[in-house]
Amino acid sequence: MDPHHVLAPAVPDGPLVGPVPAPQLHVMTFNLRRRMWHPTGRSPDRWSHRRGLIRRLLAAERPTVLSVQEALPDQADWVLASLGPDYRRVGTGRQADGGGEGTPIFYDCRRLQLTDSNQWALSETPHRAGSRSWGNLVPRIAVGASFTDRGTGVAFRVVNTHLDHLSARSRLASARMLRQLVEERPEPAVLTADANTGIGSRPYRALTGPDLSVAAPLRDAWMDAEHRLTEAWGTFSHYRPPRHGGRRIDWIMVDERFTVAAAGIHAARFDGAAASDHEPVQAVLALPR
Repeated sequence: MDPHHVLAPAVPDGPLVGPVPAPQLHVMTFNLRRRMWHPTGRSPDRWSHRRGLIRRLLAAERPTVLSVQEALPDQADWVLASLGPDYRRVGTGRQADGGGEGTPIFYDCRRLQLTDSNQWALSETPHRAGSRSWGNLVPRIAVGASFTDRGTGVAFRVVNTHLDHLSARSRLASARMLRQLVEERPEPAVLTADANTGIGSRPYRALTGPDLSVAAPLRDAWMDAEHRLTEAWGTFSHYRPPRHGGRRIDWIMVDERFTVAAAGIHAARFDGAAASDHEPVQAVLALPR
C-alpha cells in the first residue's frame, strides 16, 4: 500500500491506534501545554476545560509508551490517573529541586519492565539539575528510560525531550547531545520530542543526517512509516482547526533496528475543542528480533 495513503481519520472517543499486542509498540508523544492562568475564563487554553479532553483521548489510545512535554506535577498526576492503574512514570521537573515543568515518560507495566532511568540537563553540565547553556533562558531536560518487553524479552530505550523555544543555538547543541545519548548504549532507541523547529532544520539534520563520530542516524517515524494513518497535519495548531501541511515540530525518531508499521498525527476535536495546542504524534513500532 502507498505509505501516503490515509487509512483512517482521527475520531473523537475512538482510538487512532489504541492498544497493540507484542511484538509491536504503540508510542505517542504529546505536548500537553502547561497550565496557565486566564483572567477571562474563556480561553481554549484553560486547563480546567482541557483536562477532560486529554483524559478522553488517553483513555481511548492507551499507548505502550507515552512521552509528554510541558507537564507540571499536577498535570503529570492527571495523565497517570487517566491512563489507569497499569501505568507508571519516570521523570521529574526541570528545576534544580525537581519541580516545575517536566518531560515524563509513562509506560504500561503489564507490557514493559523498567530496567533503568536517567534525567539530564540539556547543557554543558548534564548531570547538574537545573543547569543551562547555549542561550536558553530556562532549563531544558531529557528523560531516558530503558525497558524490557515482557512478551518478547527485547530490550529498548526511550529518550524524551523538549527543545528550547527561543534559542536556535540551544536547539542545535541539544540535538547533538541527544543523538549521543540515544547511541551511547547498545539497545535500540526511540527519541520523542517537541523540537520547536521544523523538518529539515539544523537540529533535525543533526539527528537524521550522517555523523562519523556516532553510529547510524535516527529515522523520522512519520517519513519511514509503512502506512500513514492521518493527513500530514501540522503539529502545532494553537487550538485552531488542524492544518494540512503545517510545520511538524513534534517528532518520533527511531534507530534502524525498528520497523515503523504505521504513524499518525491525532488531530481530533471534541465538539470543536482541542485537548492541547499541539497534536499528539503516534507510531506503531515493530520491535527488532
